[in-house]
Amino acid sequence: MNAGAHGKEMKDIVVETTYMDYDGKIHTISNKEQEFTYRKSIFAKNKWIILNTVLELEYGNKEEIKQKMEEYAKYRKERQPISYPSAGSTFKRGEDYITARLIDECGLKGYSIGGAKVSDIHAGFIINTGNATAKDVLELVEHITKEVYDKFKKKIELEIEIIGE
Repeated sequence: MNAGAHGKEMKDIVVETTYMDYDGKIHTISNKEQEFTYRKSIFAKNKWIILNTVLELEYGNKEEIKQKMEEYAKYRKERQPISYPSAGSTFKRGEDYITARLIDECGLKGYSIGGAKVSDIHAGFIINTGNATAKDVLELVEHITKEVYDKFKKKIELEIEIIGE
């Protein structure tokens, strides 16, 4: 998906990826061939099975790296609902807006359907309060999407991938 945080994305460190196509054939492609864009890559549209990815990481000072990791962990703990299960950030950022802010401005923090709930900490996360079903999550996504569109005329997009029926 080209996941990212804090100004970096997978596209910045991927060298090449080996995958299996629908016919069971194995291929290796370069970073450029993976067609990375915001939260997408060639794998999003083809659903091939990734077997291996070579990453090129930067060398750095061990203590500085450790400090940065601790900062990122603290940031997540303060700003994301890590004490509840979730699929991570549910919605993509828009080109000219922050989706979580729109959801918050719709008054949806804390809104729930069944066991699925818009996080009180970060409106861009749908959390499982203990007994959420896929149906609960999808109905909540639909409700959020409608409310944001009705209020702001913005069509928000999922960052998570829905598979199956």
